[in-house]
Amino acid sequence: MAEPPPDDPAAPKRPRLSLPRRAAAPGRPAPRPDAERARFAPRPPARPPALPPARPTDRQPDRQPDRPPAPAPHADGVRVSKLMTERGLASRREADEWIEAGYVRIGGQPVVLGQRVAPDVAIDIDPAAREQQAQRVTVLLHKPMGYVSGQAEDGYEPAIVLVTAANRWSEDRAPLRFHGGQLRHLAPAGRLDIDSTGLLVLTQDGRIAKLLIGDETRVEKEYLVRVRLKSGEPPQGLPESELARLRHGLVLDGVALRPAHVSWQNEDQLRIVLREGRKRQIRRMCEQVGLDVVGLKRVRIGSIVLGALPAGQWRYLGEHERFV
Repeated sequence: MAEPPPDDPAAPKRPRLSLPRRAAAPGRPAPRPDAERARFAPRPPARPPALPPARPTDRQPDRQPDRPPAPAPHADGVRVSKLMTERGLASRREADEWIEAGYVRIGGQPVVLGQRVAPDVAIDIDPAAREQQAQRVTVLLHKPMGYVSGQAEDGYEPAIVLVTAANRWSEDRAPLRFHGGQLRHLAPAGRLDIDSTGLLVLTQDGRIAKLLIGDETRVEKEYLVRVRLKSGEPPQGLPESELARLRHGLVLDGVALRPAHVSWQNEDQLRIVLREGRKRQIRRMCEQVGLDVVGLKRVRIGSIVLGALPAGQWRYLGEHERFV
C-alpha cells in the first residue's frame, strides 16, 4: 500500500521521540535544565590581573635653587660694562669679568652680560671685586733700546722679559714681594719704539690702561729728543716757523695732531710734551720739518717721572702715586 505524500493533511502524525534524562546520582538533586545548559555555554575570557599600585619612592625630584630674576633690560639704555668704564669703576674687561662672577648688582639683582640700563642707574659692586682689583700691580720700567713694548716681533724681545726679581730696583720702597703671578695680564699702557728708551708702564689695572692710552687720553708724556738737520747744519738753524709747526699744525695719516709743547733743551736736544700717542709720532713729526731723530727718551708720564731708575730695571707704582 502506498504511503500518502508528506504534505497530505490526512496523513497520520508521527510521535516525537525524546531521550530519557540522566538520572541523578543517589543523594544529589536532579540538575535543572537551565543549569545543564550553562555547563556547556562558552565562558567569557578571563580578566587580566590588576597591576599592584605603584610604590612611592624615597627620592624626591631635583629642585633647582631659586634665583632672583635678572633686572628687566632697558631697550634704549647703556650696556652696564660700558657704564662702569665711563664711571671709572673698572676697565671694560674687568667689568665683564665682574659681571660673569656675579659681583655686579642693580636694584639687588645680579646683572647679566650685555644688559642695558638707564644711564643714571645705581650700580652696586661686591667688595670682593674691589679686593681683587687692589691686588693688581703696576710696574714702571726703564726700557733700554732693543726691546719692543708689546709682543715679540722681528727677533726683538718684549720689554716684559726684564720684569724679574733680579732686575727690581734696589731703591724700590714698595712693600710688595715679586712673584710670577704678577706677570699674568701685565700689559704695556702705551708705546715706546725699539730705538727709544725711557719710562714704560706695564699694568694689570684696566683703569690705568684706559687713563694712559686711547683716543680720549689727556695725560701728558714728556720726551727728550736729540735731533739734527737733514741738511747737515746744526739743529739750532731750524727756522722758528718750522718749530711753530711742530707745536701745532702737522697732520699724520690725514688727522690733525693736537697742540704740543716744544722747546729747546740744549743746542741739539728738544723737549717735547704730547697729549696723544700715535705710532712713531715724534719721529714722523720731526721728519716733516726737516729733522732726523738721533735719540729719544721718555722721562715723564703725567706726574710720574723716570728719575734715577737705571736702564733695564723696574719698580712698583707706589700706593699713593697717581698719574694725574
